[in-house]
Amino acid sequence: MTLLAVERIKLLTTRSPWWCAVASIVLAGSFTALVVGNATPEFPASVATTQYGYQMGLAVIMVLGALSVTTEYRFNTIRTTFQAVPNRTAVLAAKATVVALLALIIGELTAFSSWGLSLLLAPDYDLALNSTADIVNVAGVGVVYAIAAVIAVAVGLLVRHSAGAISLLMIYTLAVEGLVQLIPKVGADIYEWLPFNVAHKFLTGNGESNGGLEFAGPPLSTSPLSPGWALAYFAGFALVLLIVAIVTTNKRDA
Repeated sequence: MTLLAVERIKLLTTRSPWWCAVASIVLAGSFTALVVGNATPEFPASVATTQYGYQMGLAVIMVLGALSVTTEYRFNTIRTTFQAVPNRTAVLAAKATVVALLALIIGELTAFSSWGLSLLLAPDYDLALNSTADIVNVAGVGVVYAIAAVIAVAVGLLVRHSAGAISLLMIYTLAVEGLVQLIPKVGADIYEWLPFNVAHKFLTGNGESNGGLEFAGPPLSTSPLSPGWALAYFAGFALVLLIVAIVTTNKRDA
C-alpha cells in the first residue's frame, strides 16, 4: 500500500495526467460529436456510434503511460526510487497498477461523457444501454484504456526515452496494425491476432450495439475470439509485455 501511495503521489503531482484526462475527453467527445451530429436515417446513430472516438482518447492514454516512466528516467528520479526501494519489481508493479487505475477512471469519464453528449445531439435515436453488449461497448472503454496503459508503461520501461517510446506507441497503434492487413496472403490472418484489433472485438463484439446495422458504428474487429476471450487475450499480452519489461529493468543499470 505504501508503494501504491508513493506512485499515486508522484503521478498526480505532475501536470501530465490532468492534461491527458482533459485531452482524452475532449478529443473523443469532439470526434463523436462530428459523427453523431451528422447522423441521418440512412446512417443512424447507435450506442456503438457514441464511442466512435474512443481510439483518439486511447492514443492520449498511451502517451500518459509512457510519460509516467520515461520522465523518471529523464530526471533521474527512478534511480532515487530504486535506492529507496531495492525491490524494483514491486516498484514497477505498483507504478503499472496506479497508471492503470488512473487510465480506467479517465476511460470511463471519456466513454460516458461521449455517450451523454450523443444523447443531447441525437435525442431521436435509441441510445439507451439496453443490453449487455451496449453496456460493454461503453463501460468497457475504461477497461481497454487501463490495459493499454500497462502496455505503454512496459514500452516506456524498455525504451526509457519519451520521444522514442511515444513515437513507437503512436506508430504502432495508429498505423502498423492497419498496414499489416496489406501483406499479401497472410496479412489478414496476422491482423486477426494483433492486440488492439482483439481489444476492439471486446468492445464491439459482433456488432450487437450497432442497432442491427453494420454501418451504424465503427468497423468491427476481425478477431475470431469471443468478447470475453478477446479481453483475456489483450490483458495477457499486456501482462507478458510488462513482465518482459520488468525483467529487463532488473538487469539494467538504473
